[in-house]
Amino acid sequence: MTAILLAFASAVFFGAGVVITQFGLRHVHPLSGAAISIPTFTAFFVLVSPLLLRGDHIVWRAIPIFAAIGVVYPGLLTLLTFASNRALGPVVTSALGNVSPLFSVVLAVLVLNEPLQPLQFGGIIIAVVGVFMITVTRTGDARDWRSWLLLLPLSAALMRGIMPPFIKIGLEIWPNPVAAGLIGYLFSSLTVLTVERVRNGSFIVKGPLAGRLWFALNGLVNGIATLLLYAAVGAGRVSVVVPLIATYPLITLGLSALVLTNVRITAKLACGTALAVAGVVLILIG
Repeated sequence: MTAILLAFASAVFFGAGVVITQFGLRHVHPLSGAAISIPTFTAFFVLVSPLLLRGDHIVWRAIPIFAAIGVVYPGLLTLLTFASNRALGPVVTSALGNVSPLFSVVLAVLVLNEPLQPLQFGGIIIAVVGVFMITVTRTGDARDWRSWLLLLPLSAALMRGIMPPFIKIGLEIWPNPVAAGLIGYLFSSLTVLTVERVRNGSFIVKGPLAGRLWFALNGLVNGIATLLLYAAVGAGRVSVVVPLIATYPLITLGLSALVLTNVRITAKLACGTALAVAGVVLILIG
């Protein structure tokens, strides 16, 4: 039950983060936004870590695992997600992120020896159908995008899907989600700041104050979501936790309809999202 509650809470924060990103993208390039978002939470994390990690002992064998995870998640993942958000809009970006449980469940079965039940297999098929419906939909918030741009959110979904099993492996060595998250965020910050340095010749992002503030808020929201994900993965099975977290497109869908006036929720998009989430539910109860 603890893992389920943590997973749902993580989904709420991830869904909200996608919408917040849209406000920041009005002022700042997505790659620069990542160089604000992730380091903001990292700085906050470093400040509070002495309290959160007090009395714990470092397990050095786990550090390379969490460092490698951090380069990809949330580092490269955030770069892809922000770029997708700018090109496709928040609804399509988050809805296609729902395919990530497919990768997580497969790896959980193959690497962690978690069982795959018939209902879970059926859920995977239904989720794929829902994702297909979403991919052939043009929404009011989407620009005149080309089909190849779908590789952005699908690549992000792949990263989001394959990381939790490796997080689980690391947490079996050092069962401390806070330490794992801190190490991951430190290396994620190095990743996005390096990209910003190569792009613009400076580690400091230049842009309007409004854009920087929105991405700072996004960093805090996504950081909390990621920590909750680490905690959920540590407390429960990957094949259960990740599909629950993948329901975050429903949060994005609802918030987008409320606060983004240029978003048009079509029946086809809503149906595709509902099917994708229904598939996730079957994976869960299976």
